[in-house]
Amino acid sequence: MASGTALIYDEDMTTHKLLWRDPICDIEVPERLSSSYELLRSYHLVERCVHVPAREGSEEEILLVHSLEHLEVAKSTQTMNEEELKRVSENYDAFFFHPSTYHCARLAVGAALQLVDAVMAGKVRNGMALVRPPGHHSQRNAANGFCLFNNVAIAAEYAKLKYGLQRILIVDWDVHHGQGTQYIFEEDPSVLYFSWHRYEHQEFWPSLKESNYDAVGLGKGKGFNINLPWNKVGMGNADYLAAFFHVLLPMAFEFDPELVIVSSGYDSGIGDPEGQMNATPEVFAHLTHFLMQLANGKLCVILEGGYHLKSLGESVCMTVKTLLGDPVPQITGEMAPCLSAVESIQNVRAAHKPYWKWLAYEDTSFLQNLSTKSHLLKKANSNPATEDESQITNNNTVKVERFLELHVKNILFPVPPIKTAATGSEGSEHFLPEHVQLLKEMDKTEIKALVSGFYADLVKEDKTLLSLGSMFVILDKILKKEVCNGIAASPTAALSAAIALRHSVRFGFQRVLCVFVGDMQMIPNTEDGKLLVINICEKEQSRKTSCKHYISLNWKEDAEGNDFFSAVLGLILPVAYSYQPNLTVIVVGPNRNLGISGISLLVALLRGLAESRIFAVIEDTEISLMQSIAKALVGASTPPFGIYVPPTQEKVNKIKALRDQFQQEWKMLQCSGKL
Repeated sequence: MASGTALIYDEDMTTHKLLWRDPICDIEVPERLSSSYELLRSYHLVERCVHVPAREGSEEEILLVHSLEHLEVAKSTQTMNEEELKRVSENYDAFFFHPSTYHCARLAVGAALQLVDAVMAGKVRNGMALVRPPGHHSQRNAANGFCLFNNVAIAAEYAKLKYGLQRILIVDWDVHHGQGTQYIFEEDPSVLYFSWHRYEHQEFWPSLKESNYDAVGLGKGKGFNINLPWNKVGMGNADYLAAFFHVLLPMAFEFDPELVIVSSGYDSGIGDPEGQMNATPEVFAHLTHFLMQLANGKLCVILEGGYHLKSLGESVCMTVKTLLGDPVPQITGEMAPCLSAVESIQNVRAAHKPYWKWLAYEDTSFLQNLSTKSHLLKKANSNPATEDESQITNNNTVKVERFLELHVKNILFPVPPIKTAATGSEGSEHFLPEHVQLLKEMDKTEIKALVSGFYADLVKEDKTLLSLGSMFVILDKILKKEVCNGIAASPTAALSAAIALRHSVRFGFQRVLCVFVGDMQMIPNTEDGKLLVINICEKEQSRKTSCKHYISLNWKEDAEGNDFFSAVLGLILPVAYSYQPNLTVIVVGPNRNLGISGISLLVALLRGLAESRIFAVIEDTEISLMQSIAKALVGASTPPFGIYVPPTQEKVNKIKALRDQFQQEWKMLQCSGKL
C-alpha cells in the first residue's frame, strides 16, 4: 500500500500576472500561491511531504481536452506586447494574458499530471498540486474565469488513457460552478462530476441555467453530473457537511471510483470576496478525510480559486495536514444546515432519483426554494448601496484575518505522540499494521483498586476484573491525550464498554459517543446527555423511555456485500456530527450483525470526529476483524469496504423513520424540506 503525500509547487507559476487595471481580474494574484506555500512551510508541512517536481504539460496532453485553435491562440501570446495581450484577453469572459501565461498554464497542467502519475504509480498515497492559472472554467475552445487550460479535466482524461481507468470522481468545492468541466464530461459516464456553487437562482456568475440541479448530464452521461446550487450566501460548515452526507458520499460509494480528483477552490471559505460564505478552514479537513475513504485512498487535490489570502492559506494547510494523516480538528459552528441548503439538497436528490440505486426508495420530490425566492425580489427592489464597496471589502478582510488568527489557534491541538495503540499477546505485532504501538496491560492490583473504588456495582467476578487490564491501559492514555486512538480485545465487551463510558465521563469528558454493534446487554444511563448511544443490533432493543441520547438501529447486513453505507451516511454520521463528541467509543459485542467491511467503514468515517479520539473494544478476537479496525484507526491505508449493495426498501424505511423521529434533535439528519 502506497504511503506519503506529494506536494507540487513551482515558483514559475507566480509569474503570470495582470499588467493593466481590471476590477474583475485583479484578485487573481501570484501571492495566492506563494503565501499558501509559505504558510505550509511555517506549519512544517512542506518537509513532511514528498516533493514532486512540476513539468510542462505537452501539446498532446492539452489536446486531450482542448481544440488546436485554442492551443494556438494561447501559444501566440508569448511574444505579444501589453496592448496585444489586452486585446486577446478581451475576447474572453474574465481572463487576462501575460507573456508568461502560456508557460504557467502548461506547468499547471503538467503539475496535475505529475500528481496523477505519483498517485497511480503508488509512489505516494495522495497529494496536492498548488497551481496557477486555475482550470475548471476553461472550455474546449475558450479561456474563461481566470482559467486557460482545464487542469483537472486534462488530468482525468490522461488517467483514463494512461492507466485504463473507467470510473473517476471529480469533486469541485470551489464556490463557482466549473461549467468548463461539466461541458467536457456531461456525456461521459466514466466521470462523475460533482459541483456545489453560489447560484442565487442564476443571479451569480457564470449565471447559467445549466448550473442548476436539473442539469444531470446528457445521453449516456445522464446521472453523472451533479450540481448543487447554493441560493444564498453565508453557507457554513453544517451546509457543506450535509451536502456530503445526503448527496455526494452516497453517490460516490455507489459509483466506486478508482481515482478521486478535487477541483479545490477555497473561495467557498470564510472571508472570500467572491463566495461570501462562512465555512471555516477546518471544514476542508473533514471533506478531505471523507474523500480519502474512496478509491483506496487515491486522491489528487488540485488548486482552483481562493482570493482571501489568509483564508486560502489556512484551508490549504488543513487539507494537506489531513492528507498526511493528522487527526482532524473538531468542527466548529452550529451543526444545523439552513433551510435553503436543505431545499437544494432535496432538489438534487429528486433530480437524480431515476439514476441512482441508493435513491430508488427514498421519498423525494422537488421543492420551490421558497426560502430564497422572496429574498431575491426584495433585492431587486432595494436601493443600490451607497457605501464604497472596496472600503467594505478592505474592512472585512482585516476582520476575517483577526478572526482566523484566533480561530486557528483555538482548533489546533498537539498531536499525541502515539497514533494507535493496542495491547497484545506474543505475536500480535505480526498481524497488526506496522504503525500500531503495543502497550503493556495494567497491573492486577491497580485494576482492583480502580474497580473497587468506582465500578464495584458492575464487576462481580474476579476473572471479569482481570479482563479489564488491556481496556484500562489504552483508554487511560487516550483520555490523557498520550495516544490518539486504540483497540482492545475483551472477553466481555459489553461490560468493558459500560466501564469505559463511565470512566471517560468521570475523567471529565462531557460528550461521549458510543456506537455498539451487537447485543448490548447493559444499556447505560444517557439521560444527562454526557453519553449518546447508537446501538446497531439484529433485534429491536426494548427501552422504557424514548430518549434522544439512545438510538437503536435494527440492521442485518446483506449477505451479498456491504449495504451499511446508507445507514452510516444517512443516519450515524449526521447524528454523530450533530452531537460533536469529544470521545468516540466503538464496541463490537456478541452476536454482531455487521461484517468486517461494514464495521471498518464505520470506524474509518467516525475518525473525523473528536480529534480522531476513538477507542474500539472488540469481543471477538478474530484476527481479520482486529486487523481491519486497526487499519482504519491508523489511517495509513483504506481498509476494503466490500462490494456496494443498495439498501432494500425495508432498510430505507427504517432509516427514514429514525430520521423523522430524531431530525428536530439532531439537525444534520435534515435532508428534505418536510421538517
